Formats: sequence, structure tokens, C-alpha cells
Amino acid sequence: QVQLMESGGGLVQPGGSLSLSCAASGTRIRIIAMGWYRQVPGEQRELVAQVNAGGGTTYADSVKGRFTVSKNNAMDTVYLQMNRLGPEDTAVYYCQAIAYVGDPWRRGDYWGQGTQVTVSS
Repeated sequence: QVQLMESGGGLVQPGGSLSLSCAASGTRIRIIAMGWYRQVPGEQRELVAQVNAGGGTTYADSVKGRFTVSKNNAMDTVYLQMNRLGPEDTAVYYCQAIAYVGDPWRRGDYWGQGTQVTVSS
């Protein structure tokens, strides 16, 4: 199993910045990608940004140029720097990891508990 611990989030004014981080832990795990999704009540969870073990990144069109996803060298921590935030960015943000776990290796998707980001004046 992979445990994901998120930190950051909170309340910020429009135009402000906020950063999130997520640390993965577990035994016999090999993480191949980590990223962030967000969800607003009544809507589907959507991808915000993702980084793979090779450093390649993917962003939702709505956050390109404003958000930056990054990882540490060990590929067990992912960060999301969010700039020029707007009310439309208000959501619960979930950390996700795609990892091979166990013996034999089995691929799975793992999720954090979510952290609230609220953009409001």
C-alpha cells in the first residue's frame, strides 16, 4: 500500500498564491507518477497536474501558466505551486500516486484524503 500525506491548502484571496505538497510512504513501492486532482461538489474529479518519474508533466488547460507541479529526486514527494488563483480554483485538491506495489509488483492508483483550497475575498 501507498500512504499519501497532503499538506498546504487553505484560504487565499483572488490573485494570490498557495502551495501544496504530498509525501508518499510505504514498503516495496515504486512510484511512476504523482499528481493532483480537484473536485467541486456535484462535479467529477478532474486532473490538475501530474509529473512522472522522468520529469514529464501534464497540466489541465485551465491551470497552464499559473500552476507548476514538481517532484523530489526520490519520486516520493510532489508539489503544486499555484499562482494567480481565482474563485474557479476553489475545490478539494487530492494527491494521487500511480505505483507498483508488493511482490509480485501490482500497479495501482492511490489517493490522499484531500485538502480544501478556497479562493475568496
